[in-house]
Amino acid sequence: MTVSPVSLASLDLDPAFALHRGGKLEVRSTVPVRDADDLSLAYTPGVARVCTAIADNHDLVNDYTWVSNVVAVVSDGTAVLGLGDIGPAAAMPVMEGKALLFKEFGNVDAVPICLDTTDVDALVETVVRLAPSFGGVNLEDISAPRCFEVENRLRELLDIPVFHDDQHGTAIVVLAALQNAARLTGRSLGDLRAVVAGAGASGVAVTRILLGAGIGDIAVSDSKGILYSGREGLNPVKEALAADTNRAGHKGSTEQALAGADVFIGLSGSTVSEQAVASMAPDAIVFALSNPTPEVEPAVAARYARVVATGRSDFPNQINNVLAFPGVFRGALDVRARTVTENMKVAAATALASVVGDDVAEDYVIPSPFDARVAPAVSAAVARQAREDGVARK
Repeated sequence: MTVSPVSLASLDLDPAFALHRGGKLEVRSTVPVRDADDLSLAYTPGVARVCTAIADNHDLVNDYTWVSNVVAVVSDGTAVLGLGDIGPAAAMPVMEGKALLFKEFGNVDAVPICLDTTDVDALVETVVRLAPSFGGVNLEDISAPRCFEVENRLRELLDIPVFHDDQHGTAIVVLAALQNAARLTGRSLGDLRAVVAGAGASGVAVTRILLGAGIGDIAVSDSKGILYSGREGLNPVKEALAADTNRAGHKGSTEQALAGADVFIGLSGSTVSEQAVASMAPDAIVFALSNPTPEVEPAVAARYARVVATGRSDFPNQINNVLAFPGVFRGALDVRARTVTENMKVAAATALASVVGDDVAEDYVIPSPFDARVAPAVSAAVARQAREDGVARK
């Protein structure tokens, strides 16, 4: 669609459009080019000596180019925010924004790459061919269940960190917040029964990390109700999840499973009634994370729950991925990790939770994205765990 100049001018009256005009990123040089001597070092003939050295020893690319500090932010535009499948062009403002957050919060350079294909083979092949230019790959806004296959295949093919933020960034922050919420209410994760609404990318990853961290029991629902072994119509990802969850054997709706539950985690865009929240156990924990509309209004949830979190910045306890991914990549890049292990994700969550420390309260189970302690704490924990797991090269 062509927009007339008059229409463009009217769009700029909106501060969001005005901020985005011309994009949110640029490339700047890190060395001066003031004269012929500078030019001869930055480019030919001096650059040829560096190229030859890298040709002889490939690892030198990490020391003498920007590769070791740059991440590809890759999307096909099929699951953008709450907007759905809007395509690669419309996804670009979000990918630019992601790259901006990498730089601002983790001092990691990032390049937004929106690919005009939804074919899994094509996505994987394209990223593999691009990989020599990057120290890591952050997958973003790729719809489920394709996102699982894309990530798994890239992790097998590449020796650099591949991280699907919609899955693992969300999971890390949820685990950190739940650790603090459990501590606040005098319980451990093993004491809790949780219900997760949503079996997409974030729902699966949150469930997996909570299982790994020792959650007492957890049930997951999709649009047709609670997942359980033997339920018809499950894809392989949901079948595997059903086999590992729902020890209580729930077979009804999300709201039915919430009766007596300790924790609700909403990642589905659905709604949950006030009566369902009221039926939860004492000192309940409600993470209503769908944006822009939480599954239950925070004020309503707070009538019954001890701790309430959302994905929004205008309520306390915002579950925001920016608390995780800049520090995760900063730590992984610092030690030139080959991958991001499950232990590294848990270490990131534990470090994030520790930032809150003794100040934990009902309205403070997770730090603010603007807390300057967050990224250093997460990156240090990730780097340390990478060394312990044997995936660090530095």
